[in-house]
Amino acid sequence: MAEVRVQEQPFNPAAEQRACAIGPDVGAVVTFVGHVRGSEGVEEMILEHYPGMTEREIARIAAQAERRWPLLGCRIVHRYGRLRPGEPIVLVLAAAAHRKPAFEAAEFLIDWLKTRAPFWKCEITAAGRRWVDARESDDRAAARWQEEPPR
Repeated sequence: MAEVRVQEQPFNPAAEQRACAIGPDVGAVVTFVGHVRGSEGVEEMILEHYPGMTEREIARIAAQAERRWPLLGCRIVHRYGRLRPGEPIVLVLAAAAHRKPAFEAAEFLIDWLKTRAPFWKCEITAAGRRWVDARESDDRAAARWQEEPPR
């Protein structure tokens, strides 16, 4: 069963990978760490969410990944609050016996987190604040996972 955490405090990606219960049958662990970008003059990002609802939705996404691929481990950590450029914002870890399902599950998880997890992002720049709109490229990436893959 996937472990899902939504937290304000920073996380250590290497420690998260070590802490994931990975047994002798695991042949591949794919870890994705997303960082706050400082492009376009972003000095800080504020992430807001609805406690309870956010965790349930992320757990639902993780459960779908576990149904689609033979995962032996799955961990998602997502931060909220005030974050500075360069700080880790999200971690997705998928472990499987073979690399293909681990890579595909990790890609699915991040694509669906970007489009379905209820977070609201506000970027702070020298010119002021701006809310981050959904990106069409994220929607296209998530759309390819609409159909169940053949097993």
